[in-house]
Amino acid sequence: MAKLKCAIIGSGNIGTDLMMKVVHTARNLEMGALVGIDPDSDGLARAVRLGVPVTHEGIEGLMRMPRFSEIALVFDATSAKAHATNNTLLQAHGKKVIDLTPAALGPFTIPAVNGNANINESNVNMVTCGGQATIPIVYAVRRAVQRLVYAEIVATISSRSAGPGTRANIDEFTETTSKAIEQLGGAERGKAMIILNPADPPPIMRDTIFTLSQGGEREAIEASILDMVQAVNAYVPGYRLKQNVQFDVIGDNAPVRIPGIGLATGLKTTILLEVEGAGHYLPAYAGNLDIMTSAALVTADRWAGAVLAKEAA
Repeated sequence: MAKLKCAIIGSGNIGTDLMMKVVHTARNLEMGALVGIDPDSDGLARAVRLGVPVTHEGIEGLMRMPRFSEIALVFDATSAKAHATNNTLLQAHGKKVIDLTPAALGPFTIPAVNGNANINESNVNMVTCGGQATIPIVYAVRRAVQRLVYAEIVATISSRSAGPGTRANIDEFTETTSKAIEQLGGAERGKAMIILNPADPPPIMRDTIFTLSQGGEREAIEASILDMVQAVNAYVPGYRLKQNVQFDVIGDNAPVRIPGIGLATGLKTTILLEVEGAGHYLPAYAGNLDIMTSAALVTADRWAGAVLAKEAA
């Protein structure tokens, strides 16, 4: 079966987990290269054992590789700052780019929300781990109500699953996720927070979503949320509700003040999620990384399948 070659820039936790997913689960992609900057990284060592070509000389090393011209798609699992440079170089060579950083140079993409809407864009952004986990739920609430006034998400992850790249992008995480809550989730105002939990043993990823809506029935909201959980679970098997959806009425006697909107009332919905990793490379508690790599692979695999089908026609 024909497959397209892909490369992954970043040999850390995210890049290595993504490589393992491509090797073991991708339908339309195969590894063409793993790129890092640390010659002693575990990711590069694993790639060598798998027979995947490697370079520790970054994007420049990738472009010097003898079979670089055969690579159709590149995943960037570095940092928001590095992605700007990487994308410019890759676009000059006509490569499809899947951005796993919070740089957000391309359109936001969450498989369960906007599916294939951006599949043909030269650069697509996978938002953030917190965004991939929570924005589908925000969107699920929005489609069941007349007005989604506000949505706030709190992503809690084990500090062990937050490597140097994640820690260097905390500000970008909150900014990018907040924007995507509004642009993709449909909230008039969005807010995102991330908590690094140092507990031992490490806890799996937990996400809390609060929404304030108007003009919707509780039963319809809950049904929409449950449908969305199933949709995300189809490509992230460890994605699930932690407990039943909770509702509270915010009445005229105790309105809440929302920046940019003012005093507001309505139905408060609280959704508690957990995301357990699949264990392809990372431990099960690193669901925050697993949902990013799973979403990126689904997006890339769909694009590659479409390209291969067109070539075969």
